[in-house]
Amino acid sequence: MHFDHWLAACLIPIALWVLLSGLDDLFIDLVFTFSRDRFPWPADRELTHAPQRRIAVFVPLWHEHQVIGKMLRNNLAAVRYGNYDIFVGVYPNDRLTVEAVRTVAHEDPRVHLAFCPHDGPTSKGDCLNWAYRAMVEYERRTGIDFEIIVTHDAEDVIDRESLLLINWFSRDYEMVQIPVLPLATGWNEWTHGVYCDEFAEYQLKDIPVRRRLGGFLPSNGVGTGFERTALESLHRENDGRIFDPACLTEDYENGFRIHQAGYRQIFVPIRMAEKRPLATREYFPRTRRAAIRQRSRWVAGITLQGWERHGWRGSAKQIYWFWRDRKGLAGNLISPLANLVFLYWAASLIGHRESSPLLPVVQLPFWLKEVCLVSIGISVLQAGFRIQLSSRIYGARFAAAAPIRILWANLINGAATVQAIRQFGTAKLRKRALAWIKTEHVYPSVAAASTAPPRLGEVLIDLQLISEADLEDALRQKRKGQRIGECLVGMGKITEEHLSIALQWQSGTVLTSGD
Repeated sequence: MHFDHWLAACLIPIALWVLLSGLDDLFIDLVFTFSRDRFPWPADRELTHAPQRRIAVFVPLWHEHQVIGKMLRNNLAAVRYGNYDIFVGVYPNDRLTVEAVRTVAHEDPRVHLAFCPHDGPTSKGDCLNWAYRAMVEYERRTGIDFEIIVTHDAEDVIDRESLLLINWFSRDYEMVQIPVLPLATGWNEWTHGVYCDEFAEYQLKDIPVRRRLGGFLPSNGVGTGFERTALESLHRENDGRIFDPACLTEDYENGFRIHQAGYRQIFVPIRMAEKRPLATREYFPRTRRAAIRQRSRWVAGITLQGWERHGWRGSAKQIYWFWRDRKGLAGNLISPLANLVFLYWAASLIGHRESSPLLPVVQLPFWLKEVCLVSIGISVLQAGFRIQLSSRIYGARFAAAAPIRILWANLINGAATVQAIRQFGTAKLRKRALAWIKTEHVYPSVAAASTAPPRLGEVLIDLQLISEADLEDALRQKRKGQRIGECLVGMGKITEEHLSIALQWQSGTVLTSGD
């Protein structure tokens, strides 16, 4: 009896919140469904023959010695762009990572160590700022000028077309965002599956709609290209700091600051090229604990620090996008409660309680039933959208489990929000900065997904070194007894270095993890 009274008291605010948030999501769904715009894709010839502006790629590191060598070698071999250098931010007290980067730098002159002058870790923004200073010093020594800056992380598989697209669109936009998608894992990896579902929905629906409606574009932190002049303006306005060292989500902050300064932003939508999505790919956390750790940083940075720094100021449009970005602070806490209320209600119906569900002696508003039905209808529609969008990237079989993963996501996000509030409150009480919350990184190996070694051709396609058409041509031209790798090298489709990398991946020796 007392429990039912308590439950009824909670039910009204929960139902109203779920309805409000659901109507907000429904608005985005309707815009996505009924509005379309033609994206200005360049022709392949235009893309590959456009003058290549000098690009500096920044990669901030802390304890990434086990992954960074493989990441650098793979991307240096795969990326179809000639005019770029990589500046890798490292700390003097992270000797293993320093040596791993130095080894690759000796192999390839495009890789440069960018030392922070102090021990780490500090923050990702601070490490990126020192990478910027290393780039400026390199320009002073060599007379080379970089026009575009691109940010990436130690676990990224950079799409081979990525820098070509950033180069093309940076002629008209000061910030270019390439999509980011998790690599595929088994349907039974529930935590990583949450990332797959959410990023598919976010990159295929939410961000394109945000662009159509004129909202500011948050940087994804990786695969983001900045016009040098735009970053220089941030440098002048923020005491020489391009990336805010005190912000846990410096990527989100820079996207907002670029927009506020009046610069143009563009998101390059996902398109399928040779049966693969054109996007930066990576593994996200695959355990509950690691996911909570990463998401607590997102909540603390985007929601709590964003609220503290920018409040609710600006135009009505800007305030709406603040609401979209910050509503998870309440929604992440309410969603698990809503799930529990629903389960209790369902259990009471199944159990044929004498007074079920919610004892009739508990007086509930007459409109509550309609509110709940509308909210349930919107939730079902949302689940349908997520299934459909996830299936575009990961296939129908994987996407069919998305509704179950939504429940798991609610628990993870709720725990991450509690942790973020605790961390943020503790830092404020002790008057100290929030620390860089490090995420464990795993660099992918196609061999890790199966007990049987994959075919070399499959590996080369996954590494974006050849197309399926290239493989079919090689299979037709291959002499009897000739290995497919030798044939592709002879045809000029790959180099000996490409073949060596692919053979390592095929054997499963490239699977490594960070600390």
